[in-house]
Amino acid sequence: MQIQPSLAEQDRYSSDYLAEFDDVSQQYSRNRVLEFWGYHDSYGPAKDYSDTIRLRYYQPIHYDDWKGTLRLDTTATIFPNNSSLYSGRQIQPGSSMITAWGNHPNFLANWGGNIGGRIIFPFGNGSQWAIGPQFGMSFKPERGTETILADFSPLVRYMYGFYQTQKALANSGITPTRELQLYPTIGIKLGASTQIRFWDENGIYYNTAQGTWFVPIDAMVTHRLNKNLLVAIGASKQLVQTYSQYDWVAYGKVSVSF
Repeated sequence: MQIQPSLAEQDRYSSDYLAEFDDVSQQYSRNRVLEFWGYHDSYGPAKDYSDTIRLRYYQPIHYDDWKGTLRLDTTATIFPNNSSLYSGRQIQPGSSMITAWGNHPNFLANWGGNIGGRIIFPFGNGSQWAIGPQFGMSFKPERGTETILADFSPLVRYMYGFYQTQKALANSGITPTRELQLYPTIGIKLGASTQIRFWDENGIYYNTAQGTWFVPIDAMVTHRLNKNLLVAIGASKQLVQTYSQYDWVAYGKVSVSF
């Protein structure tokens, strides 16, 4: 005779595989974080390569009841001697950007997430001004120690690019950005201090002007050495590229919190 498990046992068994989520969108780190990134990119029909150094800084912001984060990014890109873009080795300043997001208990809390925006400054060759809003949420399992899922943190952003004058637009030869960015970020625990994170650094892009897609598989392994130091290594490879971005990217970072 087969004995059926009790309702309590059924609940326990199901909780091993299914997680109920807490909305933790309003939780913000009060630490400042400085990150040093390096990227190696392959892109274009000529299979060009470039190396990029990025400096990224997170600053907690707290004004009245508003709590959130301010993020600053700046980059420099190195093009090799055999690049089809330049006749010799070149080091070019890349685009710099400011991103801010947060939540206010008397307004944004009803959204269940956080709202913000990004501004990209036109430094570097062929870059343009771009601005756009974003909305994100973050969920963690209620019984976090009993599931391998660390978090699910989706984010959507729309970037609108433009030039200061029509003459600058005509001289650039580059189509202004009209880009929907989707980050279905998922964190999976590999150990007490180690995760693999999908679509955290590189997301899915949709060109709303042309109706074309860029869909990569992006994965990054992170390991926290101590409470102040984290290292990570990752890679991204295009799967669908009707909207051209890159062929593949390998990257890594060192993150210091203080």
